[in-house]
Amino acid sequence: MTTENTKLTTKLIFEDDVIKKIAGLASRNVDGVLALEGGMISNLTNRFRSDSDPTQGVEAQVGEKQVALDMTITVEYGKDMRQIFNQLCQRVQQDVERFTGLEVVDIKVHINDVMSKQEWQEQASGKPNSTVDTDTKIK
Repeated sequence: MTTENTKLTTKLIFEDDVIKKIAGLASRNVDGVLALEGGMISNLTNRFRSDSDPTQGVEAQVGEKQVALDMTITVEYGKDMRQIFNQLCQRVQQDVERFTGLEVVDIKVHINDVMSKQEWQEQASGKPNSTVDTDTKIK
């Protein structure tokens, strides 16, 4: 009787959208981040979307062991943007590494706008990716 020893080969692969979603959801928990913003195409499609898209405003490059992220955000006027940046990077890195085991090696945050919470609420009505909008849905 012969026994063959076969070795199991496994590989865990994360799609870019999974990493983008983790980063987008993590950023919503940072005080001072009003919204993640995408480019012109995202903003056009956003007009026809009724649900929030946590991947909007996040770009990811995912390798076998490492991740690089670009994020575009709108921040609340009067808040310390350096502190928002530091908290955002810490939260995103922590969540991506904890949930996936991938090492976050680069995070670039682009601040595309700054406005008061009241200004944002006025503009955000109907925008599904604002933190103000998501706060009003929870009751």
